[in-house]
Amino acid sequence: MALKAEDLRGKTPDELRDQLGQLKKEQFNLRFQAATNQLENTARMKTVRRDVARVKTILNQKAADAAKSTEETGA
Repeated sequence: MALKAEDLRGKTPDELRDQLGQLKKEQFNLRFQAATNQLENTARMKTVRRDVARVKTILNQKAADAAKSTEETGA
């Protein structure tokens, strides 16, 4: 099941980094299974790849928001 951006926005950056690590491990395992012809659900590779992109996007948005808020309070 694909992750929803709305759910990801409610998580802390640390939780998002943990989620990203888990997704990267799953992506590696799926690639390995595909290479050895053991992968049954090939669509899962696409879903995981997009979930990784979603998590990275939310992390970058949170970092940009944090930088913007510190810039406003500092200036």
